[in-house]
Amino acid sequence: MTSPLLRVERLSVTHFDAAAPRPDGVSFSISRGEAVLLLGPSGCGKSTLARALNGLIPQSLGADVTGRVLLADGADESKAEGTGGARAEGARAGADWRDVAELGVAAASQYVAMVFQDADAQIVTGQVFDEVAFGPENLRLPVQEIETRVEASLAQLGLWSRREDSPDVLSGGGRQRLAIASALAMGSRLLVLDEPTANLDQAAKHAIYLALGELVRAGTHGLLLIEHDLDEALTIATRVIVLDSDGRLVLDGPPREIFGQHSDRLRELGVWFPVAHEAAAVFTEAGWDLGAAPLPLLGTELARRLEHAASPTATDLRIGLRPTSVTTRAESTTDTPATQHLSPKSAASPEQSGTQPASPRLDVRELTVTRGRTQVLGPVALSIQPGTITAVVGHNGAGKSTLLQALAGVRRAPRGTVLLDGQDISRMRAGELRARVGYVFQNPEHQFLTHTVRDELAFEIGRGAADARSRVDEMLERFGLAEHADRHPFLLSGGQKRRLTVAAALLDGADVLVLDEPTFGQDKARADELVSLLRELHRDGATLVLATHDLQLVTELATHLLVLEGGVVAAHGEVGDVVSSGALEAAGLGLPPLARALADVRSHPGLRGITSISRLEAELARQSSANLRGAS
Repeated sequence: MTSPLLRVERLSVTHFDAAAPRPDGVSFSISRGEAVLLLGPSGCGKSTLARALNGLIPQSLGADVTGRVLLADGADESKAEGTGGARAEGARAGADWRDVAELGVAAASQYVAMVFQDADAQIVTGQVFDEVAFGPENLRLPVQEIETRVEASLAQLGLWSRREDSPDVLSGGGRQRLAIASALAMGSRLLVLDEPTANLDQAAKHAIYLALGELVRAGTHGLLLIEHDLDEALTIATRVIVLDSDGRLVLDGPPREIFGQHSDRLRELGVWFPVAHEAAAVFTEAGWDLGAAPLPLLGTELARRLEHAASPTATDLRIGLRPTSVTTRAESTTDTPATQHLSPKSAASPEQSGTQPASPRLDVRELTVTRGRTQVLGPVALSIQPGTITAVVGHNGAGKSTLLQALAGVRRAPRGTVLLDGQDISRMRAGELRARVGYVFQNPEHQFLTHTVRDELAFEIGRGAADARSRVDEMLERFGLAEHADRHPFLLSGGQKRRLTVAAALLDGADVLVLDEPTFGQDKARADELVSLLRELHRDGATLVLATHDLQLVTELATHLLVLEGGVVAAHGEVGDVVSSGALEAAGLGLPPLARALADVRSHPGLRGITSISRLEAELARQSSANLRGAS
């Protein structure tokens, strides 16, 4: 057992405009070979805690800090490694500790390396090799050592063959791996990663976690990981730390213990669960015996358990395995299966209703967008019908944001036409278009124009509105922002910023809402609230278009799925049809987590093709009812 790389002792951080510290009195340690997953509701102080570990707070970002962050002296520990046996263990135990408050940020970076969710914000040079060399050069290390570090770091992240390329030509996942390689080259044994895959597609996420997993298994580094995508993060996490809404540490232990013994507490806090765990809970509630062990956390484990599980018989169901509760949940969740999201008018086919097919709400004709000499989108031709929720997916750089901006008129395409209810949006006045189409940017900060949260919402309403204050107050309450009304938008957490931009987009009452990564940065409770709100808007007749990397969200929310590949439409249709067509796999995106797990279950072929938790509930309820009817 190695000694910790870092010790946090009763750390509290209070931002200058905050009423209370977040985090508050937190203590823990991290050793080599540990991947510590930090969970907690939005606004509990996870990112603040991460930035305090290498002195960014308070040295670069002002705040009041109490407690200590202690870093193990890497020089002493490296000497101990060469001594061997008990002597080495004793040397490590006696390693010196440095208080981060006594180090500058540059010096602390040799102990703790930060990797943020936006890799582009960290890239400063024009070549991959130079980017990784930049940090060690600033430490004034010998040239030979710099080159050795760069080669080792790039090789470890699979980028050595791209060393002469510009970072601009790397994919989003490639740039994030470059950011991690740059951190490794600093010689830091502790990596702190704040949502490193939040902006990445599924394939890129998988590649990142393969690389991080190698670091953990080698026992050379420790990781602190802030992440909402638990399906990937739990493939490498060795430990889970949970903060409550007040920023206090409430749980600390192995992943299976935390999720197995404290699931009710985690649900109260509104943190994410892995999809496999959620699905396993549905199976057990429906009477399936998945074994005595805690519910699985990974899709591969769920598939193994199901392979050896028998579906419940009518006798099993009659002795109290609660099929009725599952039936009730499935039947009462009228807003979860994709086809049930539609209003009766939009759900009816032309043959059933006796009317002509509805005209498209959005009609795109030969849309093409270029940047410089590069064509990034098009030509695209598609129709989006009224009363649908269309999810747009694709690799980083596939053109998702570009398409959404063109649909909303945020960026006028040089070639092609976008029609809104038959009207060319390029000929509409900006105010008229804004009242009809609400747009939420991928980066919330690109939308902020004022100095307080309240003013940001009031700005959207405009001056002179008699009910402006009451409408703003309503939105503040609805989106959980009332206590932050007087804060600057830039000082909100990532999840709070996202909620503010959605609230602002809704204030004009637009009947078309275009959202770029709407659940990005949200904890589960807030994401569920946002999804419920989108469903409510949809039931009221709104047409929604959203870009997302979350394929599970697509299956739970969307009615239609559009796959972009290389700037062109690779597939477009109802979600189930597109998923079953193989278009996601052909585009290199892979299946949604639940569909991927169930596709490997050979002994229950009827489970294949189920993509969402809501449809799983409905199918198991149907099977339970059929078993009971057949036995009666």
